[in-house]
Amino acid sequence: MSRQSNFRDPVPTSKSRNDRPQSSGESEKGMWSSMLDSVARGKKLPEKDLVVLGGTPDTQKELLEILSSDAPKRPQDRHKRKPVIANEFALGYTYQDVLDADQEDILARLSIYFLPESSPTFAPLLKPLFTPQSIPETLLIILLDWSEPWRWVRQIKNWITMIRDITSSLGDAPTESMERTMKEWQQRKRGISAYDTGSTGNEGSVTLPLSQGEWDEPLGLPLCVVCHGADKVDALEVEHGWKEEEFDFVLQFLRTILMKHGASLIYTSTSSPNSLPTLIHSTLGIHSQLKKQTLKHNVIDRDKILVPPKWDSWGKIRVLREGFDVEGTSSGWSIDIEASVSTAANGDTETNDAEPDSSTSPKGAVLPTYESTIPNPHAYSSSQLSKPGIETSTPTNQAFLTTQLEILEKLKAEEEAAAASSERDPNSSTFSNATNKPHDERVNEHIGPVQVNMGGIQVDADDMLKKLRSRKEGAEGDSRTPEANTEKANKSPDDMKRENEALNSFFAGLMKRGASGTPRGTPAKRDASRDSSGTPSKKAAARD
Repeated sequence: MSRQSNFRDPVPTSKSRNDRPQSSGESEKGMWSSMLDSVARGKKLPEKDLVVLGGTPDTQKELLEILSSDAPKRPQDRHKRKPVIANEFALGYTYQDVLDADQEDILARLSIYFLPESSPTFAPLLKPLFTPQSIPETLLIILLDWSEPWRWVRQIKNWITMIRDITSSLGDAPTESMERTMKEWQQRKRGISAYDTGSTGNEGSVTLPLSQGEWDEPLGLPLCVVCHGADKVDALEVEHGWKEEEFDFVLQFLRTILMKHGASLIYTSTSSPNSLPTLIHSTLGIHSQLKKQTLKHNVIDRDKILVPPKWDSWGKIRVLREGFDVEGTSSGWSIDIEASVSTAANGDTETNDAEPDSSTSPKGAVLPTYESTIPNPHAYSSSQLSKPGIETSTPTNQAFLTTQLEILEKLKAEEEAAAASSERDPNSSTFSNATNKPHDERVNEHIGPVQVNMGGIQVDADDMLKKLRSRKEGAEGDSRTPEANTEKANKSPDDMKRENEALNSFFAGLMKRGASGTPRGTPAKRDASRDSSGTPSKKAAARD
């Protein structure tokens, strides 16, 4: 009926410039304008909001690349300028168009907001985004990084505390909208439903009871946790000694606490394809009529984990590895959230970089359990440093040289003190005694004893001289004692003294000739005293 009325009176007479009747061309123009306006209103693009919490500007840009990786590229968009990503300060923003499989139609437009820190001072920036109209079309994403998995649970706790603080301060209309949104999410059927197939209507909606630990802490908004950089798991295994037990513990812990908020979990990386676009589009209700996309869970591959919303359960978490306390973790997480909310209400702030302090945690909290099982390898306490280990810390070059300079100065001072004391007392130290020795003795200590060849026998001249001196001294002593033997008594002291002096001079001459390089021993003399026939010469015979 509305179209017929437009056909009959396409342009009101009150808007005509003159009171004259309109021509047929003007009537047709007004009719087509009205029809095009109605079609445009019917094909208005659905607007969806995506709020990314956490991450650095680089990881946020990588997340956008993953979201647009499977989007078809239209020929007309080749020369089209890409939307600017403004995420360098506080609340960032950009947008993306979700295209259909035929590359012709735009299914929806994503308005993407970025907030890097969970400080309460940034909470007023997010509050205007949560209106009664936008809440059903909004998805929260907590962006985590695989380079620091020991901070994940603390970061999730801080972001959830911030979101609860924002939603609790909203008015009645936004609160009612969040309650309706959460009720619709809880009533969605697992497996085949409008969430998976994109169908509308009530023919496939089946209400299932909630499982244990599910939706105990609803946020009022859908939540998805993205652990980006899953290609770094090998580095954790090599550099920090992670094993399968650590990876399974992290996965079981995240799945348990995210069940309480009805959240989904996915591991992503830029080096391998993943189902992040499908997960986000299906969560926001963006479905293509030409291409059906389904989500397939994956809890086996440690770098390609995908846990869709309303799929997980405590039984599935226990199957991953035995010994994990699902009940204790679920109840302890509620204690952590309540303690964090009360702390934020009192005005105390906590950042993602805050070091763990188990002494201030409430009884039954599970955050200290996670941080003690997955410790930060870069934060060493004094007790950890005192324990022996294979890891050693090396000082810088400047610090090492400074310590060596101090040691050298100390040694120099000790040498100067020793030299000063030796000058005052020459006999005070062995060093001074060694330096005060005669030159000949110091030389003899270096060159060793003088060897003399006597008849083919090597004789130590120094040792022989010492024996002669001792013999001389003994002879002098024996001459003064009455118990001297008869042989020595028959000889006068002068005769014994002359014999000793002769022997002394003989060996002294041998030492001098041996030191000067002359032939040692007497074989040459014996040979010279014989003639060519081998008989003694006349001079030798006369001497004999």
